[in-house]
Amino acid sequence: MHNCTLKDRLIFETSWEVCNKIGGIYTVLSTKAKTLQDINKDKVVFIGPDVWTEENPSPYFKEYKSLLKNCVKNLELPHGISIRVGRWMIPGNPIVVLVKFDGVYEHLNHYYGEIWNNFRVDSLHAYGDYDEGCAFGIASAIVMAALTNHLKEDPKNVIAHFNEWTTGMGLLHLRTLCPEIATLFTTHATSIGRSICGNGKPLYDYLSGYNGDQMAGELNMESKHSLEKTAAHNADCFTTVSDVTAIECRQLLDLMPQVVTPNGFEPNFVPTGKKYQTQRQSARKALLNVASKLTGKTFADDAFIVATSGRNEYRNKGIDIFIDAMGRVGDKLATDSREVVAFIMVPAWVKEPASDLLANMESEQWTAPELNYQTHRLNNEDCDAISCRLRSLGVNDASRKVTIVYLPCYLDGNDGVLNIAYYDMMPALDATVFPSYYEPWGYTPLESIAFGVPTISSDKAGFGQWILTDYANDAQACGAKVIARTDSNYDQAREDIADSLLSLIDLSAEQMAEVRQKAMATASDADWSKFIEKYIEAFAVAQSRRDERLKA
Repeated sequence: MHNCTLKDRLIFETSWEVCNKIGGIYTVLSTKAKTLQDINKDKVVFIGPDVWTEENPSPYFKEYKSLLKNCVKNLELPHGISIRVGRWMIPGNPIVVLVKFDGVYEHLNHYYGEIWNNFRVDSLHAYGDYDEGCAFGIASAIVMAALTNHLKEDPKNVIAHFNEWTTGMGLLHLRTLCPEIATLFTTHATSIGRSICGNGKPLYDYLSGYNGDQMAGELNMESKHSLEKTAAHNADCFTTVSDVTAIECRQLLDLMPQVVTPNGFEPNFVPTGKKYQTQRQSARKALLNVASKLTGKTFADDAFIVATSGRNEYRNKGIDIFIDAMGRVGDKLATDSREVVAFIMVPAWVKEPASDLLANMESEQWTAPELNYQTHRLNNEDCDAISCRLRSLGVNDASRKVTIVYLPCYLDGNDGVLNIAYYDMMPALDATVFPSYYEPWGYTPLESIAFGVPTISSDKAGFGQWILTDYANDAQACGAKVIARTDSNYDQAREDIADSLLSLIDLSAEQMAEVRQKAMATASDADWSKFIEKYIEAFAVAQSRRDERLKA
């Protein structure tokens, strides 16, 4: 059925994060690619922004100019748009087109006028990264139409998938350029919902009373919200990643998604056997060494290592409650309990590795660093929420039972202190905590259990809802524990996180090994080979609704 649905279909998928690792959507696309390739090999073409230079090349892209029938030499593109064609260096090695779109900027007013006349998108109040997203989106649509023609594809056999508001202008422009192409639009989090949460407003207690258009005006989000809402309403199929976000879309975008497409994971990213154990041992040694050189403490090899990671959204991602929960873990720890080291692996505005920490790492003698909780100095330490909170709490004083380390950078293996890539570090952990207040899906907890690391998530994440629907809510039963979060239960949620961690800390090595196996087993149910079903359903919906649109 699947091969029949997608047989010989050309699928374009575009996102700002194609070959550009900046957030969770990169994980969605890079892990999904192999399964799409298995179904429809080399008929899936990812389109991303060419934001790279010779001095700073993409580590994820390898150029092959002859792909797509030598389109690089033969496409005639306007506005100085240029492309590079190659393969994405991930499992499946899909074809990628990187688009240089700088020349579109000077024509944006023309396109804004066109999109206003055709779809009533309000670009008048644009600021920040709106122009950048729209220039890329328009260039992507132009490239899709040109490639369809160059490859002599019947436009009715082409599906174009756009991710997030940053590509929404491309979807709308493609409708003008080539209306026969079926379109999908996926919002991974509504821009206005994220803004409501980011501004400290209660989302859940009052969701039914919020009007998206009104809130966009109040929060100075008119243009992004207008573009996202219009793209959703004009796509042949509108999708989102969880039931949590589908309800948000219905309220704030005035549209229920036609299909919910949960995010899966590609098991090829996870090492096995001896390689897994080797990575676990070496990464644990490196993490504990950093903690020791930062604080002057000596940690046993069996210290309990817990971490949180993800986007630097202090409230939305639950970093605030993670810090407070670690304090409660310290209050409740038995005197003979294992040592606990907690890492906050969240990228911030890094200036440089902390020189006093580096000096300690190179010396047998230890000198107290200026900041004994932070591995890198920041450009904005006086206003970085995490740094300020840790400083005010006086973490890592001698009396504290839990050591907290703030590692404020992307773990790409070149951070200057740990120098281990995120996935290579994952096996070292004994637990993770992602107690998000706002989380449309939640890749970080899914990645965690895929690597056999038990995780604590929240019921405000799509991942958490999936666990609650299909599994017993117990880390010892399935590798995941889901805690409830509302607008008014912060203290209770903090205690629940602390108690859940304490139950893991108390497990024997044998019991912990069993939990790790159960975590991996749960993650296997989220393989893309299973979750791809929903995408195939979405493609079918898009084609069917496209046919209805053309008839009308």
